[in-house]
Amino acid sequence: MRRRFQPGHAPHSQHSVPDLLPVADALSAHEGLARLGALMRASNLRMAIVAPALPGAMTRFVKPGPIDEEAWSLLAANAAVAAKLRQLQPRLEAMIQAQGLSPSRIRIKIQQG
Repeated sequence: MRRRFQPGHAPHSQHSVPDLLPVADALSAHEGLARLGALMRASNLRMAIVAPALPGAMTRFVKPGPIDEEAWSLLAANAAVAAKLRQLQPRLEAMIQAQGLSPSRIRIKIQQG
């Protein structure tokens, strides 16, 4: 006699699916990934600080980039955006410094691809 599947009743199986580990827990459990996550948060924090100083819709053309011990990188969509960022650079660096964040120096790079 065949058993019919009834809604609400899972068929019995010898295989069980392990509990999934939330992504945040997985990232924090691995030293290298935890460091990468911290760097991403630091970069996004700086972007949130300087975004109000970017004119008009320019924020669509600027992305937060890598951060290291020396500087934070802003990625510009094209050369014109990079040129405007270079004009704003002293003001943006002052905004980061005013928040007590280090490094406050900004590198401006044109985003590839």
